[in-house]
Amino acid sequence: MARNTKQTGAKAAKAASKVLASPKSSKAAKTAAASALSQTPKRGR
Repeated sequence: MARNTKQTGAKAAKAASKVLASPKSSKAAKTAAASALSQTPKRGR
């Protein structure tokens, strides 16, 4: 099976985090935002 190497950009990740933080966002929007954030590069600890 092929490995997915696509990653979400910084601007898209920031927008997705705003959608998740907003209480007015629909469930579908939050699901899409969470999917986008799950593809962001991991930061070092």
